[in-house]
Amino acid sequence: MILSDRGKLFAEINAIADLAGEEIMQFYRGEMHVQRKADNSPVTAADEAAERIIIAGLQRLTPNIPVVAEEEAAKGKTIKVGTQPFWLVDPLDGTKEFIAHRDQFTVNIALIEDFSPTMGIVLAPALRTSYATDGQGTAVRRVEKNPPEPISARPIPEKNVIVTASRSHGDRTKMQELIKDYAISNVLISGSSIKFCMIASGEADIYPRYGPTSEWDIAAGHAVLKAAGGSVKTLDGKEIRYRKSDFRNPEFVAYGNLGDT
Repeated sequence: MILSDRGKLFAEINAIADLAGEEIMQFYRGEMHVQRKADNSPVTAADEAAERIIIAGLQRLTPNIPVVAEEEAAKGKTIKVGTQPFWLVDPLDGTKEFIAHRDQFTVNIALIEDFSPTMGIVLAPALRTSYATDGQGTAVRRVEKNPPEPISARPIPEKNVIVTASRSHGDRTKMQELIKDYAISNVLISGSSIKFCMIASGEADIYPRYGPTSEWDIAAGHAVLKAAGGSVKTLDGKEIRYRKSDFRNPEFVAYGNLGDT
């Protein structure tokens, strides 16, 4: 399949994510087989099985486009992406949520073109919900088997700003340092890349992240949020860029509609 046939490619990517999600749910209902990676973060058989499905599917569809995936990277496999488009894959974001049997874990697939995510899908299989986009203004949410519905980020209000944060990075003092110009009324604790999607769908306004992340952690959620009218910016106000040599992100803040996107 050629990249110019984007409509068909987009449909196929959604199908691959669904297959990975189905595989993950088999483990979710049974034995997880938890191990520890070199950085002491958890990895399960579900992470690895889902990644195999996704990589095989992407290589079949776009054999000339490199795939950078979390678990392969953790094992030391290096991929040189050069200047061409490439895929970023996090097969199971929110592994801690998964292990704890909290439903907020996701499958993430994103296409990077130049330095930005242009196509992305975030699937939350336990919630039977997915968020996807293939470019500006095309962000949609699909719940179960219902038709996809358009979503958009809401303008950030002057007061009563809703923040979303992770369980492990939910320190309100640190968050307030990153978003000191906003009056926070509520903090919604959520797992995985769903936080980007909550902003994209108007359920939250800001997600400040002060802990370490990799490009595959955020690319698909960033794609959805950007397409919905939001943005993901470094602390000096620049849009997050991809294709970094180590695939590591600086601290950032994800925003709803700032009126300048």
